[in-house]
Amino acid sequence: MNIIIGVVITIGCVLGGYMAMGGKLGVLVQPFELVIIGGAGIGGLVMANPTKIIKDCGKALKEAFKFDVPTARHYLDTLGLLYQLMRDLRTKSRNEIEAHVDNPEESEIFISAPTVLANKELTSFICDYIRLIIIGNARPHEIEALMDEEINTLTHDKMHSQHSLVTMGDAFPAIGIVAAVLGIIKAMGAINEPPDVLGGLIAAALVGTFLGIFLSYCVMQPLTHQVEIVRTKQLRLYTVVKQTLLAYMNGSVPQVALEHGRKTISSYERPTIDDVEQEMMNPGGGGGE
Repeated sequence: MNIIIGVVITIGCVLGGYMAMGGKLGVLVQPFELVIIGGAGIGGLVMANPTKIIKDCGKALKEAFKFDVPTARHYLDTLGLLYQLMRDLRTKSRNEIEAHVDNPEESEIFISAPTVLANKELTSFICDYIRLIIIGNARPHEIEALMDEEINTLTHDKMHSQHSLVTMGDAFPAIGIVAAVLGIIKAMGAINEPPDVLGGLIAAALVGTFLGIFLSYCVMQPLTHQVEIVRTKQLRLYTVVKQTLLAYMNGSVPQVALEHGRKTISSYERPTIDDVEQEMMNPGGGGGE
């Protein structure tokens, strides 16, 4: 919603100010300039990236428009799931724990945390490190180094599309100049036309420069920043898992280990201790929307 509101404000102010100065909107309607700039930008994106990244760019923009970030329910599901797994690690046999991590789709523990189960990458992350804990030979500092490496890899993969969109946006001003030069070439081809016709052609050519700068700084920069915010918040769940499991491996009881994970959540999004306690007693009970 904020993106739509921002676009309306931006376009309204730019066009409103232009019209207030006596400008005519008809001059700005140059669809082929937009085709040149947008087409060249998208073409460069396609040339520079594999198909998987191109598809992820679309997905990232969709997530930005929806502001698809973890809610309190996501954090509570994650913490509640980790509590149940840590509790079982202390009281149940290895085979019983392995049954949960080998088939999370059929595990009552994972089913009670639907937002975690829906995130296959996060589910795999949790299951992999629970297996390592079950084995019992890995030391906490080794697990921490491995987790850091995996989270760095996940961050690189998640942010690749954002970096590609930033690069495309940064190219728009230069592409706008290309469109403007082509427009000037067209105008020079009509140099014998009357001044009013020639002036219209030159004005149309300069629209290319305007569109390139506008698309870069007023559209792509805010969008890519929103993509970065959304993807960074999505990765926060992995840090919650990391800190919780490391605290458990270092000897903390499950309730204290959860607090290590809870404290890594931003203060304005962090569920309260009471919410977490309620989640431990009633997994998936609906506390925190």
